[in-house]
This record gives sequence, structure tokens and C-alpha cells, in this order.
Amino acid sequence: MAKEKNIYLKLFLSTFYLSAFTFGGGYVIVPLMKKKFVEDLKWIDEKEMLDLVAIGQSAPGLIAVNTSILVGYQVAGIKGAMCSISGTVLPPLITITIVSFFYNILKENIFVNSALQGMQSGVAAVICYAVYKMAKDVLKEKRIEPVIIMIIAFVSAYFFKVNVALVIIIAALYGVVKK
Repeated sequence: MAKEKNIYLKLFLSTFYLSAFTFGGGYVIVPLMKKKFVEDLKWIDEKEMLDLVAIGQSAPGLIAVNTSILVGYQVAGIKGAMCSISGTVLPPLITITIVSFFYNILKENIFVNSALQGMQSGVAAVICYAVYKMAKDVLKEKRIEPVIIMIIAFVSAYFFKVNVALVIIIAALYGVVKK
């Protein structure tokens, strides 16, 4: 029983820490979740993590929250999902609560505005790295089809302005039909 409680605490603390010290949303936290749960703790393997991220991304809601729920559930069932979701949502909730009290003071502060602009650059770099790492992992498996689908999805959404929801639905349908 002590080991069981330990896994719940570790899930909560891991997701709390990741959520508290990452800025930029789900696309920043997901690679860090992969590092923590796949590489460091070895609770799930890399393919499972990619599958959980794909499901988390396609489900309605925030990718960080969805993926956190899925990882927690995969590791320790319903209680694990509850621990990981609590750890993921508490830091932003606490931060937003504190900021809301001081909003009028902070909105005009040049130092706060400069720090936020600096964080945007860091977030962009982390997202680029995450995309690079995931694409590298897909290419390592020498599976060209997913790469072609990613390129077509990107070109469709970015250049031809096809609605992203439609791109996701078409890709999902292709995956279902192909199986």
C-alpha cells in the first residue's frame, strides 16, 4: 500500500512541478512530460506517450490537461488520473488567482511586460525543439507515411487556410480506414 500511495504522490508532484515551471501551454509541457515519464521514471514507453499525446491533442480541451489525465490513467488508473490532473491545473490556478489580485499594478509595469516578451521567445524555441524531436523520432522508425501526412496537414492548414479541425478529422478518418 505504501508503494501505491507513493506513485500517486509522485504523479501529483511531477505534474505539479512540470506545470508550475513551464510557460507557453501544452506544446511546451508535453515534451517535458515525455522526458519525465518515459525517460526518467520509465513508467510508459515512447510509443505509448506519442499515442497519449495524439489522443490528448485530438480531444476537446487543453492538450496539457488531456495528456496529463491520460498519462495518470495509464500509470495508475482513475486515482492516478485524478492526481495528475490536480497537479497540472493547480499551478496555473494559483498563479491566475494571485495575478488577478495585482492585475492593475502589473499591467502597466515595464519589467513585467519585458519578462513576458522574453518568455515568448523561449516558448517559441521550446516548441520548435519539441517539433524537431518528435519528427526525428518518427523518421528514426523509417516510416515515411506519417511524415507525408504531417507535411500535407501543415501545407493544408498554413498555406491553403483549411480549418485545422477539418484537417484533424480527415487525418483521423484516414487512420481509421487504414487500420
